[in-house]
Amino acid sequence: MTALAALAGAVAGCTVRPVEGDGKGGPPVRVELPDGTPSASRPSGGGDGGGDGGEGGGTAPGGSRDATVPARVLWSRGDTGRDVRELQARLRQIAWLFDGPTGTYDGPTEKAVRGFQGKRGLPRTGRTDTVTWQRLKRMTREPGRWDLYQMGGQPADAPDPRCRTGRVLCISEESRTLRWMADGRTLETLPVRFGSQYTPTREGVFSVYWKSRDHWSTLYESPMPYAMFFSGGQAVHFSADFAARGYAGASHGCVNVRDEAAIARIFAQVRNGDKVVIHW
Repeated sequence: MTALAALAGAVAGCTVRPVEGDGKGGPPVRVELPDGTPSASRPSGGGDGGGDGGEGGGTAPGGSRDATVPARVLWSRGDTGRDVRELQARLRQIAWLFDGPTGTYDGPTEKAVRGFQGKRGLPRTGRTDTVTWQRLKRMTREPGRWDLYQMGGQPADAPDPRCRTGRVLCISEESRTLRWMADGRTLETLPVRFGSQYTPTREGVFSVYWKSRDHWSTLYESPMPYAMFFSGGQAVHFSADFAARGYAGASHGCVNVRDEAAIARIFAQVRNGDKVVIHW
């Protein structure tokens, strides 16, 4: 058997492990108008039902209730930022949103909010007001870091010192990012995904020893396009599952990339012998 054949026989593909989904919310409720001006920081009372703890409108001059005064809008289409990420992450928990979080209040987010509002007897505006937000918070948990960055978009941490010289795929397990670097300069940064607890991605300094543009894993019967092998059967490669589900799964040790256009560009530049550094 030739050396190349031996290497090819050692190559293993990467598959993912599914996770369970979340259930949907409760039945519609009646929202009571409170005393005072709506406030995003004012706590709501009493579980998922309506009542005196909810926020539903304002108070007209002279102290009389005026149901035509709407709750204050917190976020709407076009808004961006961390708060929008949290909104999207909470909507994902109860299966009203399947994309993102992206941090941008886009069409799918507006549609998800409108559906959530209609299901619970709230005005179907598609804008997140104080009533909608407090109701959603009572039905969901505080999102963790990787809930907020389920589909990538997280900032990269500083490069490892071993990445400062030469041509390097500098991969951080802490920030789940890959930097393609040359002589200390970052040319491109991508979100990446790693192996699971039982099939971990190896850490250390390696080098690319084989590139396979249209690789197919015979072990797992799955595609591994733009594969750049650095340690046995472990490679950096594009993953359609990562592109579709984000961090809801894991590989069998490979470094998954979800941006196909970006990994295609990097694949064209990387040479056999280029360094691979995987670090925390």
